[in-house]
Amino acid sequence: PLIIIPFQPNSRVEPMTSSAAPDKIVVALDWTPNCNHLGFYVAKEAGLYSAAGLDVRLVSPNDPDYAGSYIPADASGEGAPQYVTPCSKLAAGEAQFAINSPEGVVGWNVAPGRPNLKAVAALLHDRNSSAIVTLKSSGRGRPKDLDGCRYASYAARFEGRIVQKMIQNDGGKGDFVEDTPPMLGIWNTLLEGKADATWVFMQWEGVEAQLKGVELNAFRVCDYGIPYGYAPCLCAHPDWLAANPETAKRFLAATAEGYSRAAADPKGAAATLVRLAASENGGHQVDPALAAASAETLKDSFLDPSTGRWGVMEEAVWNAYVRWLWDEGMLTTGMQSRHPDGGRTFSLDDLRAGKAGDRIPLDSIPPVFSNDFLPPL
Repeated sequence: PLIIIPFQPNSRVEPMTSSAAPDKIVVALDWTPNCNHLGFYVAKEAGLYSAAGLDVRLVSPNDPDYAGSYIPADASGEGAPQYVTPCSKLAAGEAQFAINSPEGVVGWNVAPGRPNLKAVAALLHDRNSSAIVTLKSSGRGRPKDLDGCRYASYAARFEGRIVQKMIQNDGGKGDFVEDTPPMLGIWNTLLEGKADATWVFMQWEGVEAQLKGVELNAFRVCDYGIPYGYAPCLCAHPDWLAANPETAKRFLAATAEGYSRAAADPKGAAATLVRLAASENGGHQVDPALAAASAETLKDSFLDPSTGRWGVMEEAVWNAYVRWLWDEGMLTTGMQSRHPDGGRTFSLDDLRAGKAGDRIPLDSIPPVFSNDFLPPL
């Protein structure tokens, strides 16, 4: 059986003294500010980061750095010089933490030539909060009905193949068109009828749909034979963790307290998100009603109900998910690319068709997570 040994920090530094300048921390969010991020915003506004000697900046993907990936390229068509994501900023040293999906975490640990970024906390204890959705009016009421559909994709390495497996597990063929609009516009492509299905968080887009009176069919990932991982999860570069373990611990302790407070007072946390998103993220406007409803939905999903702890990940969960990806033939050397060379890089259509390079040996996959920087019980 696959055994994933949690990543271990290999060096220690002394905590900073009260007279030292605060350590600067950049957190690259996976989406515009929403209630999955409540703990960060609560910790920042409550002064928890400042008290821990940290100067924390929360960077949203609507930043111009993300032109061509999350947001459209500029009018000249030039856009960003590369396809920028939160974890690419982490790998480049432009952020100390970034938020990603569980398959994204695995992807960074099986990508030749890239750093093996590690998950250091699960934002949610609930692993089944995301779903593939269609409009109720479409008549596509089960995953198998997605055969022949137009799926709005985030262009992730394993995403289309996971959707394909959900369809096949429900009795379909897994044949569909995978479109890749700018990511922050994906939800609207579904609402506007430009796509038939996409992958969302039910506690955000799902709640928004309810408030707007839009009826959805929702196919939650764990309900269709997939032992899904922690979504979303917080990642860090192993080299930075090794060099800055105490800073990482201070940041995660303050963040854990932020999420604990959000769970205890979802209404107040939602108001904090609305205020800080406007002041910290380029004037981004969060709908107060959406924030309040989403926070209420999430209040029991942040903390482990048996321990009251935030962020802790189970080894068995990661083992099962990595093993499933490997068993299904997804862990291969092939990378997705908008300009595939057919050897090392492939189109999303190629990946779903099984043209994905060589299979990666299971025992070569490094540890993908660590609980070592979280507050002790």
